[in-house]
Amino acid sequence: MVSPSSSGLLPLPGTPGSSWALYKARFKGLFEGADNSVLIAFWLFGLINNVSYVIILTGALDLVGASTPKSLVLLLDVLPSFLTKLFAPYFIHRIPYHIRILSFTALSATGMFLIALTPSSVPIKLFGVALASLSSGGGELSFLGLTHYYGPFSLAAWGSGTGGAGLVGAGLYVFLTGTLGLSVRTSLLTCACLPFIMLIAFFLILPLAPLRRASRMREYSEIPTEEQSRDYDGEDISHLPIDAASQSLLAPGPSIAAEAYSTLSPRARSPLRKQHKSTLLTNLHRAKLLVIPYMLPLLLVYIAEYTINQGISPTLLFDLPSTPFTSFRQFYPTYTLTYQLGVFVARSSTPFIRLHSLYLPSLLQCANLVILLTQSLYAYIPSVYIILALIFWEGLLGGAVYVNTFAEIMQNVPEEEREFSLGATSVSDSAGICIAGFIGMVLEGFLCERQTVTYEGETLKYITLASIYNEIITMAPEDPEPNALITLHSNEKPATTSSGNKAERGNNTTFDLQKAFCRATIQNLEDGYSCPSHYSRFRRELLWILWQYC
Repeated sequence: MVSPSSSGLLPLPGTPGSSWALYKARFKGLFEGADNSVLIAFWLFGLINNVSYVIILTGALDLVGASTPKSLVLLLDVLPSFLTKLFAPYFIHRIPYHIRILSFTALSATGMFLIALTPSSVPIKLFGVALASLSSGGGELSFLGLTHYYGPFSLAAWGSGTGGAGLVGAGLYVFLTGTLGLSVRTSLLTCACLPFIMLIAFFLILPLAPLRRASRMREYSEIPTEEQSRDYDGEDISHLPIDAASQSLLAPGPSIAAEAYSTLSPRARSPLRKQHKSTLLTNLHRAKLLVIPYMLPLLLVYIAEYTINQGISPTLLFDLPSTPFTSFRQFYPTYTLTYQLGVFVARSSTPFIRLHSLYLPSLLQCANLVILLTQSLYAYIPSVYIILALIFWEGLLGGAVYVNTFAEIMQNVPEEEREFSLGATSVSDSAGICIAGFIGMVLEGFLCERQTVTYEGETLKYITLASIYNEIITMAPEDPEPNALITLHSNEKPATTSSGNKAERGNNTTFDLQKAFCRATIQNLEDGYSCPSHYSRFRRELLWILWQYC
C-alpha cells in the first residue's frame, strides 16, 4: 500500500503523519517557483469563463418564466459550448490570443445584456444564453491551450477557478436577488460586467513575455521549399501558435491540427491524408478502450445529477411556513447554491481523499435521482432541510466522480496517451448534460401535472399565477368584488345561484377571492414556481370563473 506522503498526497487528518506544520510545508512546496501573477490570471480565467454558465442555470426560472421548461435553458447553455469544443480546435489556432479574449468577452457580455434587457422576449433571452455558451466553450479551449506557455501551475490555477465558479456564480445570484433584494434585471446587469475581468486578467495581470518568446521562436521554424511556397498564396500565418498549443485536443503526439494550415503541395498532401485517416482510426480505437473504465461512469453521474438539477429540483417545494423562505422563487436558487457547494468541496478533495472505484459514486448518484424523483411524486420527505442535505450529497458525488476520473487517467494511462485520453473522456460530461437536458424537458412537465401546494389548509394546483393575475386585471370588465366567492374545481363547471353572480355554498370548497387569490398569488407566488403545462388550462378556467362571478 502506498502511503500518502510517498504518493504526493497530503496525509489524512488524524493520522500519525498529519500535522499543521506538515500541511503548511506541503502546500508551500506545491507552489514553489510559481508566479503569483500567472496564478491570479488563470484563476480569474477559470472563474469568469464558467461563472456566466452557472448564473444562467441558477436564474433559469427567472430568465424564461413558467411557460418554458428550465431544461431548455440547460440545453442552450451547454449545446453551443459542446459543439464549439468539438469543431473549434481545427480552426481556432488561426486566431491570435488577444483577439480571442476580446471576442469571448464581447460574446459573453452581449449574451448577458440580452438576457437582462429583454424581459418579455424569451427567444431573445435564449439567444443570449447561446452566445454566453459559445463564449464559454471557446474560452475553455483557448485558456487550456494558453497553459502550454505558462506551465503546470497555470493549469492548476485554471482548474481551481472553474471549481470556484459554481459556488461564486450561484452564491452571487442568490446574494443579489435574495439578500440585497435587487430585481432580476438589475442582478443580471450587474453580472453582465463580469466578463470584462478577463480583459484585465489578460492585458494587465498575465505576464505576456512567454507569448512574445514563442513568437520570436517561430523565426527558427523550417523554411519551406520553393515548390511548397507556391501553396502559401500570400497568406500571413505569422500569428499561428506552435507545438502543443496548436494541437487538436483529440490528437496525441505530433500536431494534426497543423495540417489545417499545411503548406505542402497537393502531391505532398496525399501521404498526410492517409496518415490522418490512420490516426483517426487509432484514436477511435483508443476511445473505445476508455468507455468502460472512465467514460461510462462520468456519463452516468452527469445524466443523473443534471436530470435532478433541471428536471426534478424545480418541483421539490414545501409549504412556506415550514421553510426558511418567504417565496417559492427562493427554493430553486438555494438548491443550486447547495449543489455547487458540494461540487466545490468534492473537487478540492483530491489531496486528501482519492476514489479509485468510479462506478460506486455513479450508482449512488442514480439512487439519489430515484429518491428525489419519488419525493416529487409522493412528497414523503417531511422537511426541506433533508432535501438540502440530499442536494449537497448530489454535488459531492458529481464533483468526486469528475475529479477522480481524470485523476485516475493521470495515474493509470501511459504518459504518451494522457493528452488524448483526457480530451476524449471530457466529452462524457458535456454529452451527459445534453442528454439530461432532453430528459428534463419531458420529466418536468410530467412532474408538474402532479404538483400541489397547500394554502391555508386547502390544496391548490400550481398555476401561472402572476401571468393570470395580470390578464385578469387588464381583461376583466370591472374590478372583482372584495368578498366575491368562487369555486375552484379544475374539471367542473362552477355552480351558480339563480342570480348567476355568486357560487353556491354547500359542499363545494369556497375561497374568498381577494384573500385566497390575490394574497396567495401576489405575495407568495408572483416571482415563484409554476408549471408550464398548467398555464393554458388554468388560465382559461380562472378567467371564465372571474367573468362569471365578478
